[in-house]
Amino acid sequence: MPHISYSALKDWKFCPFYHKLTRIDGLRGFKGNEYTSFGTAIHSVCERKMLNEQFDADEYFLSEFDKNLSRLDDEVQINQKLVEQMCLQSVNILPYIDSSVKKKFGNFKIISTEERIVVPIEGTNFDFKGFLDLVIMTDDGKYHVIDWKTCSWGWDMRKRTDPMVTYQLTLYKKFFSVKHGISLDDIETHFALLKRTAKKNNIEFVDVSSGAKRTSNATKLLMLAISNIEKKRAIKNRLSCKRCQFYKTKDCP
Repeated sequence: MPHISYSALKDWKFCPFYHKLTRIDGLRGFKGNEYTSFGTAIHSVCERKMLNEQFDADEYFLSEFDKNLSRLDDEVQINQKLVEQMCLQSVNILPYIDSSVKKKFGNFKIISTEERIVVPIEGTNFDFKGFLDLVIMTDDGKYHVIDWKTCSWGWDMRKRTDPMVTYQLTLYKKFFSVKHGISLDDIETHFALLKRTAKKNNIEFVDVSSGAKRTSNATKLLMLAISNIEKKRAIKNRLSCKRCQFYKTKDCP
């Protein structure tokens, strides 16, 4: 079955024609950079730490960071000074990953890390596909879906409340519920901000409350995207043109 992920939905919301170029026609979209390489390396450390593996987190991070940088497209110009800063900034995050989760949630047990979900979307021929960074259960029986997000100093209020940001966890909650037959009332969702440059509180949890209205709005957007994709309707969002790498190229003149 065809599938749609949150990142694909975000691309469609940015511009349906951009979604077509990258997700259907197979053109290379965003190629990654130092920030994505850093984030991927930190995610790898988070997973191993939450599984209580015994390893040298600093050494492992540096190895993964270097590996991710080496995989970047040759066209990407790597800022070595930024890379050096990021290596130093990692020490503000790595030692506190597992302890920050303990401080936030108290006693818990790991349900899954990097859990893959592929769930049929009711009323469509599509699956919803995603990966949940971390799922834990606390002593009160609540499930907590946590998504790691690397950033510089943190998120302002506009980003914390941006629908397209919060819809990621809203949809994860919805389809995690469907996959496991767990009541939505027993699932809570959180972003864990891993902050490189903050002076304190380098790991901060942002709780996302997904009530009936937000879940309905996220689902409506998902269904609208699927409907247009199925009909091969890919209208250009002119408001996004100047932020798009295909702007005024042969692929999008």
